[in-house]
Amino acid sequence: MPDSATSQRKDAHLDLCATQEVAPKENSALFECVRLLHCAMPEASLDDVSLETELFGKRLKAPLFITGMTGGSERAAHVNRDLATAAEQFGIAFGVGSQRAMSESTQLEQTFAVRQVAPTAVVVGNIGLRQAAVMGTDKVRKLTDTLQADGLALHLNVGQELTQPEGDRDFRHGYATVAALVKAYAGRLIVKETGCGISGMVARRLFECGVQHIDVSGLGGTSWIKVEQLRSSGVAAQVGEQFSGWGIPTAAAVASVRRSVPPNVTLIASGGVRTGLDVAKAIALGADLAGLALPLFRAQQNAGAAGVVAALQTLTTGLKHAMLLTGATRVAQLKRVPKAVTGELKDWLGAV
Repeated sequence: MPDSATSQRKDAHLDLCATQEVAPKENSALFECVRLLHCAMPEASLDDVSLETELFGKRLKAPLFITGMTGGSERAAHVNRDLATAAEQFGIAFGVGSQRAMSESTQLEQTFAVRQVAPTAVVVGNIGLRQAAVMGTDKVRKLTDTLQADGLALHLNVGQELTQPEGDRDFRHGYATVAALVKAYAGRLIVKETGCGISGMVARRLFECGVQHIDVSGLGGTSWIKVEQLRSSGVAAQVGEQFSGWGIPTAAAVASVRRSVPPNVTLIASGGVRTGLDVAKAIALGADLAGLALPLFRAQQNAGAAGVVAALQTLTTGLKHAMLLTGATRVAQLKRVPKAVTGELKDWLGAV
């Protein structure tokens, strides 16, 4: 397997995510500012609670998405296969990390290939906006077709690129690229951030381009600016440290985007989602699904695929409990449960 600069960077990312404080404690997704109203008389059994929903027309057993994180090295291949295996078992969606490395070397395709272990799961490819603009839609489609992916996640990562010494600096013509990919993927395109959040204003413009699936990927989880700052030195590291808390908290991004786009736009909440209760709060704020990566990656590093299964079991159990405690037995009902928004989140909602 080629030891390219991109492969080396991917392994460095994994090392940092496994061992360093890449989700700074001072960054909060602000789920603590959401309180769901307790229902003392739910008039339902826990067995009545269904987590089922759908994505890209496929049934999901739970409103969960293991969001794209890695690929491009042998170590990344093991991570992807373990995570995808668990996604298949739980009937949830799985995304690979950026396929840029795969576009540079066909020998790296196997590090992203997961269909053998996830034959029925929703599998989502991944490429950065700038790389998509340079490659063109035909080459991007080839990347996802090779994986037999159900769709593509187009990631926006201006903050990460600016901090990365070898990163991009030109972010023009982004909406034109999005519009071209919307046509190419016919409703199977997710536009996502990478830890800095999407505002209502940007979400509206994405919708006007035809985007039907948005992952806010807000502040509160892995800060890829922090990851790149830890890889850097000199001015890049100094400036990166200043911006490791940059972004829109996930809870604020979800509420803002939900107010800004029609209800038929699928909204994914990722960034600092850690528990089933967090998932419930995100859905109550307007999300359709919740995504997470770092906790499941660390579970995989500690105990392989079995660790991921155990973490997902805890997550889905917590979500079921949260639903019954609010009197909701279906995900759609959870979107309508009474809630209180307090503290910093209330301030954010006045600004976004």
